[in-house]
Amino acid sequence: MSNPENRFSPYIGAADDLPQLTFKALVLGFLLAAIMAGANAYLGLKVGMTVSASIPAAVISMALLKFFKESNILENNIVQTAASAGESLAAGVIFTLPALILLNYWNDFPFIDTMSIAMFGGILGVLFTIPLRRALIIETDLKFPEGVATGEVLKAGTEGGKGVKMIAIAALAAGLYKLSQTGFKVFSSVLGGAKKVGDSIFGYGTDLSVALLAVGYIVGLNIAVLVFAGGLISWLFGIPIYMALADPAEVAAIIGNSAGYDAALEIWSQKIRYMGVGSMVVGGIWALISLAKPLVDGIKSSMDAIKKKNTGAGNEVLRTEKDIPINYVMYGVIALSIPIFMVFVSVIDTQHLPVSSGLYWTTMVFGTVFSLVAGFLFSSVAGYMAGLVGSSNNPISGVTIATILATSLLLLAILGSQLNFQMDTDRATAAAAAAIIVGAMVACAAAIAGDNMQDLKAGQLVGATPYKQQIMQIIGVIAAALVIAPILGLLFNAYGLGGVFPREGMDPTEMLAAPQATLMQSVAEGVFARDLEWNMIIIGCLIAVGIIIFDKILEARESEFRAPVLAVAVGIYLPLELTVPIFVGGMVAWLATRNTMRRAEREGKDPEAAATKTERNGLLFSSGLITGEALVGIILAIPFAYFESTSVLNLVPDTFGPYANWLGAMAAVGFVIWLYRVAIKR
Repeated sequence: MSNPENRFSPYIGAADDLPQLTFKALVLGFLLAAIMAGANAYLGLKVGMTVSASIPAAVISMALLKFFKESNILENNIVQTAASAGESLAAGVIFTLPALILLNYWNDFPFIDTMSIAMFGGILGVLFTIPLRRALIIETDLKFPEGVATGEVLKAGTEGGKGVKMIAIAALAAGLYKLSQTGFKVFSSVLGGAKKVGDSIFGYGTDLSVALLAVGYIVGLNIAVLVFAGGLISWLFGIPIYMALADPAEVAAIIGNSAGYDAALEIWSQKIRYMGVGSMVVGGIWALISLAKPLVDGIKSSMDAIKKKNTGAGNEVLRTEKDIPINYVMYGVIALSIPIFMVFVSVIDTQHLPVSSGLYWTTMVFGTVFSLVAGFLFSSVAGYMAGLVGSSNNPISGVTIATILATSLLLLAILGSQLNFQMDTDRATAAAAAAIIVGAMVACAAAIAGDNMQDLKAGQLVGATPYKQQIMQIIGVIAAALVIAPILGLLFNAYGLGGVFPREGMDPTEMLAAPQATLMQSVAEGVFARDLEWNMIIIGCLIAVGIIIFDKILEARESEFRAPVLAVAVGIYLPLELTVPIFVGGMVAWLATRNTMRRAEREGKDPEAAATKTERNGLLFSSGLITGEALVGIILAIPFAYFESTSVLNLVPDTFGPYANWLGAMAAVGFVIWLYRVAIKR
């Protein structure tokens, strides 16, 4: 049994009862959840990907808790549980709700509506995963990589100060680099060009973001290669082939006055990225099929828990096995259906959707019920995928696209008898907005579900009490929901989102692409306008089927390299320049691990232990890079929004552009080398 007097004991036994839900843990968890939500909102809107905040939150909270006389490892675990909930909720929100801006349905992010959608969806995610904890964590061999890593960081608590120092240095450097790029304009943010061959254009380029470099390091070479491969499918094959085969007049209409890389970007934006939609839909369906057994196991575990409670056997459950009672879960879901229904009525009112009273209320009830049903199914998918590939690689966008496509088709069937959406674009927009809200509820639930399972795995490793973590997850959701609307409004007014700008004269190169939200908007709008790029979607579906077959072959051969289809789909609908630094980051992780293990073998040391140290070094440094760039991006949004210009801090003339390209490229290479050297450091 562990010693309760050891503040950072590597394991707390079931008989030990150390403080967890303390006042300082609640306050610190609330604040970190809000901060992590803001940082990941920026990152997700910029590149369409977020990364798990559990490990940096664990390191930061451990360092802060050491300033208090009384603290322990379980208290620290509670803090990181809430903080990581903020990051995950931000992912669900920024992947969906900006689509309402892109639809011109919202002209900003209203606080009450945005907060309510985020909060209710996130709490659903916590509730839905409670009956799945035993099925996915106890009764399967899922790895939960980030949960295990977080548990190891918690157990190595005495290293917390060194970890915080590493994160702080990386964050400071990344923040200054971002300030020099976006604020001072001394360094370029992106390099790109194009080569014309016949009638086709081959676009190439790279973003100089160190946050993307860090994302690549965290996800590793396998996923980084697949994301980059998806980019090549779009840019090396998709765009040139389309331009060679399509009607020249159609191509000219799409390109307009654009040339070079911008022309390739227009082709990708209006045509090729829909292959990513098809790949995402097939990938989401495949994930559901793969999860049939865990879903059944989860339901059985829930029913067994009810039987044990009714017979009194539940009183003998160990502290480390106590969840929020399943009857509370059911009551909670039923209770949440009422405010969720009210959100639908508030956002999609009769003025925007003027149909008969019966049809209107039928639509509102459908949206509520479908949110609950799809939320449970896809929360289960997200929990399973988190165990398989981790939270950072969890394909929340894939299941959200599948949700929005299914919702849009069903709403088209429900409302199509009274409305001609091709003739009435305002009503089509309202119907598309309803589909987006369903998708937002499901995305928030699924994002929190995946994060919840990771945190519960970390808690299992250190001896935490599950129901206390689940309570803290809800607190983290509330904290993030309270800050997400003003942060999104600030970023929108400072940079613009997905081609929509709040005012004229804004710099399009500084715009936040919001790739997932743009895709959600295109899918929902395309279904009701009946001009969705079905040919491209079908091609994407076929590509996904081919990748699934390829992955099954790899599985049969017991290959270490695997090909999850949703990782490739991410690359297909991301601009090429965003996939390049992710690939470079994955290469750095692979090289650092390989060279460290070889050095350990030559010195007669344990290669696996050396690789673990390298992974942790690089992970902490990468977390700092992401945090620094994201936080500076949010801070810069304040003067940009106030002065209504992204050039307010510009220190160089327009003619400095070529020098900024060289300086930006050299600085980016410097960060690559620095990351590698930190990772292999003994």
